[in-house]
Amino acid sequence: MPDLLIELLSEEIPARMQARAAEDLKKRVTDGLVEAGLTYAAAQGFATPRRLALAVEGLPARSPDLREERKGPRVDAPDRAVEGFARSAGVSREALEARDTPKGRVYFAVIDRPGRPAEDIVAEVLESVIRNFPWPKSMRWGAGSLRWVRPLHSILCILSDEHGARVVPLEVDGIHAGDRTRGHRFMAPEEFSVSSFEDYAARLKRARVILSAEERAGKIRADAENLAFAAGLEVVEDRALLAEVAGLVEWPVTLMGEIGAAFLDLPPEVLRSSMKEHQKFFSVRNPKSGRIERFITVANRETADHGAAILAGNRRVLAARLADAGFFWENDLRVARSDIMQWVKALDQVTFHNRLGSQGDRVRRIVELAGELAAPVGADPALVREAAELAKADLSSEMVYEFPELQGTMGRYYIEAAGRDRAVAAAAEEHYSPQGPSDEVPRAPVSVAVALADKLDMLTGFWAIDEKPTGSKDPFALRRAALGVIRLVLANDLRLPLRRFIDAQLMRHKRQLHREADRAERDALIEITREIARHGFFGAAFEAVMERLRGRKEAPETGEGSLLRGLEGRVPGLSEDLLGFIHDRLKVFLREEGIRHDIIDACIAMPGNDDLSLLVKRARALQEVMGTEDGENLLQGFRRANNILAQAEAKDGVEYSFGADPKLAETESERALFAALDEAEAKISAALEAEDFPAAMAAMAALRGPIDAFFVEVQVNTDDAVLRRNRLNLLHDIRKLCTTVADLTRLEG
Repeated sequence: MPDLLIELLSEEIPARMQARAAEDLKKRVTDGLVEAGLTYAAAQGFATPRRLALAVEGLPARSPDLREERKGPRVDAPDRAVEGFARSAGVSREALEARDTPKGRVYFAVIDRPGRPAEDIVAEVLESVIRNFPWPKSMRWGAGSLRWVRPLHSILCILSDEHGARVVPLEVDGIHAGDRTRGHRFMAPEEFSVSSFEDYAARLKRARVILSAEERAGKIRADAENLAFAAGLEVVEDRALLAEVAGLVEWPVTLMGEIGAAFLDLPPEVLRSSMKEHQKFFSVRNPKSGRIERFITVANRETADHGAAILAGNRRVLAARLADAGFFWENDLRVARSDIMQWVKALDQVTFHNRLGSQGDRVRRIVELAGELAAPVGADPALVREAAELAKADLSSEMVYEFPELQGTMGRYYIEAAGRDRAVAAAAEEHYSPQGPSDEVPRAPVSVAVALADKLDMLTGFWAIDEKPTGSKDPFALRRAALGVIRLVLANDLRLPLRRFIDAQLMRHKRQLHREADRAERDALIEITREIARHGFFGAAFEAVMERLRGRKEAPETGEGSLLRGLEGRVPGLSEDLLGFIHDRLKVFLREEGIRHDIIDACIAMPGNDDLSLLVKRARALQEVMGTEDGENLLQGFRRANNILAQAEAKDGVEYSFGADPKLAETESERALFAALDEAEAKISAALEAEDFPAAMAAMAALRGPIDAFFVEVQVNTDDAVLRRNRLNLLHDIRKLCTTVADLTRLEG
């Protein structure tokens, strides 16, 4: 069986596009081959800066002959229907066969599709793939119509077997497929022919091209670590940079250079960011001092001077970059030490969002919310408000303007330089975290309060203006913000009534959105926000403030169609919708723990579902119980009780919830169930009061035996009306008690 080798040689492919392009080439070619009838044993895609390659093993020499039968209309159908069927099947009417079926005589079309040589199929598929390749950006050149990421130079396409290799006849925009390729652009530019994938990979390596991106990355890492180790230093790990650099070179040559002594006292983050973003250098650290002292660059060729000229040029360019960074650093330090608050004031001139105001507006909202969060997270309110006010001050600095990725990090340095508390400085750096599923979660109370306020303000702001994520689109990273809230709450075991803080922050956004309202309305909005922050949720706060305002001389308009009544109808729905969004993110987060979505739904249906720590403790306990035999059998018993009760209530048009009388119990199992329910109720109530969910779930699971025995011995829908009513009331007691722990009606299976 022949093997297929494809190579598409072009000008340099951007590193960020290479891995996806290799995967797209593999998927599109193999999908096309299979669709045309050619199976294969294995396939592997490769990418270098100048080439995409694909090796496919175990192709058949030709596609199989196929015979297909299609059932058509009855023989007495109108002529137009019969002729249309024949055309769709690609046969003449005379070729149709009439056969007897249970529905009468029916026409059948027998379609023979002879197999095709693999060369023809490969040529057809590859041409289509090349012409329709999904590059994020592509270009045309010369007079041709072909679009490619960069000008395409050659196509290598061969099928090889025990008899040798043969070129697949193919031509795309004047480029004819062949069996020849080129090595490294500078060190081995001559053409050479290949006869198989093994021959291709070996000859490329002799021509100074490493085909595998993983192998190039591994070589860079090993060489860099060896160079650093020899100097008593260590390379700062950066996987993203390693992957990018591996996509910039076909033959990596790793070189280590020195950073000028004048720049060694710059913050290590500044050195790393400047070298990474502008030069694609790896940072080399002194493990004793933590200082970045050298850099590693990766050249794409070997030189007679062993890279001396390359290093000299890189040092000159790096010195210029670091001189700029040093200038920004010194200027920023002068501002921070003299009056860091001028940066905070400057945020009023920086737009955050055209409907949500400036960064200054955002900071003021975060300060208010963070102050309210201080007590629940166990932080000093004064420090929290100070930290929230300064957390984004560095956005006005010159360094962050030049290196936006350093926001927060530079804030820590500048706030410390201003002589502020170290907890305040740490919050500036940590309040952006966590930014991803693997990012560290802040633990310091001041940082936690500011981080929560920052993320909740982001979420409530975009909910207030109805800019929610849709499908795969999330331009403001609101899913990430919601996951950040979840991780902050759970990692720090915080007990937060989230709905209260969501309501309060939604009102702050509404105040800003309605800043043109009259003074009485604005004052009312401020009072409602304060009432929520002090005492609870929107509904109660709104009514309490409305009651107070009725006796005032300058009371705001509160009739139908007024601003305040509009908010009364809108804000609770927004709050509930946002909490639902956070719950959806929680389901995704807990799925990695193995907690089923229906388990979480059963717990979300319970009161207090805005307390995420409580919700997760309940879900974990329920998951553990439902994983046992007692839990599974209890669920079946609960369902049986619930179904019988629901059917009886629907049939009788009454609700059986008036309490069952144990005096009417006739059987031992019935009396045992009454006793078990009383005992379980006491245990469950005490456990829920103590928030001991494992104990509550265990007490509920202990009902399995009495419920099973009851259904074995007792007929609920007996002819005796009094006994039937009492037993249905007993089923209601089972349902009521079980659903105090979780809504078992939402569980599957």
